Formats: sequence, structure tokens, C-alpha cells
Amino acid sequence: MNLLFCPGYHDPQWSERFLTALDLPPAIAVYLYPAPDLPPYSPHHILEFLHAQNLKAEQELIIISFSAGVVGAIAAAKTWQRSHGKIQAFLALDGWGVPLGADFAIYRLSHDRFTHETSLLLGGGKLNFYADPSVDHLDLLRSPQRVQGWSEHRNPSRHRQAMTAKEFIIEIINAKTIF
Repeated sequence: MNLLFCPGYHDPQWSERFLTALDLPPAIAVYLYPAPDLPPYSPHHILEFLHAQNLKAEQELIIISFSAGVVGAIAAAKTWQRSHGKIQAFLALDGWGVPLGADFAIYRLSHDRFTHETSLLLGGGKLNFYADPSVDHLDLLRSPQRVQGWSEHRNPSRHRQAMTAKEFIIEIINAKTIF
């Protein structure tokens, strides 16, 4: 399995810490897009990065994006899919104001309920996560294992389950729940 992480504009060490905190199994090949050295909002640069890693369009890909990285990552994911690639899941961490709609599974994670509710107006998946209590925007990145909140299914009953942001991400990566 291949995982691409598209960060935003922040200290690159936080991206490394985020990936370390997820404690991913070695069977997952992780590709860290080098933002801010390359623009996180540029789908062209993200796709060039993927091709430079020798990833082929037919390989399945999970994309996790954060903040400004959501902008470039969603457009790159749509292009990857149109090129006969397979996006297994797209996770947008605090992609507030970014329209998300595609023919692959999308999950939004938000640092507070307000961001969660207002972001869903621009699209999202059937299953999303928001922090409760609210945390700082960067805390989703710095310590997902400590961010408590709710996994919320957008069916009519709005079923919620308490968990951490890390648990939500790992559940999606492990394909226990793909919507």
C-alpha cells in the first residue's frame, strides 16, 4: 500500500512527527511531499513528485493532506484517478474552505466543530472526524494521538463514536471503514 502525505506551510519536522505518531506498519510505503520547499497548493508539483517516486497510476494510493496541502492534493488526486489510478482514500485535515467532491472516498478531519460543520457544506465523506474539545489547528498535525473527538457518520441519525484523530486515521488506512 502507498501513502502520500501532503503537508501545508509549517515546520517540516512536524510532518515527520505526525507520520511517526501514526506508527504505520512497515508494509505501507510512505511518501512525504516536500512542502514548503515545493508549493503545497500545486497539483502539478504533487503529481511530478509522485512520478519521481516511480509510483504508477495503477497503484492504489491513500492521500492524507493538511491545511494548504489539501488544495493541491485534492486536484492531484482527481488527476491521478482520471489517469486510471486508484485513490483508496483521501483524508483532508483542516481543509477549511476547500471544496471536496470526487468519485473516491473522502474523509474530513477538523480541529473543532465549527470547522467541521462549515467545511461539510463544501463536500466531504459520509464519515468524518472533529475534535471535541476544540484544539489548535496545528495540534491535528503535532499530536493526533492526543486529539480527542468524534467520528461522525453523516446518515440521518448522525451516529457518532468517540475516538482520537489517530484512531480515526488508522481505521481508514486499515480499510475497516471505507465510504
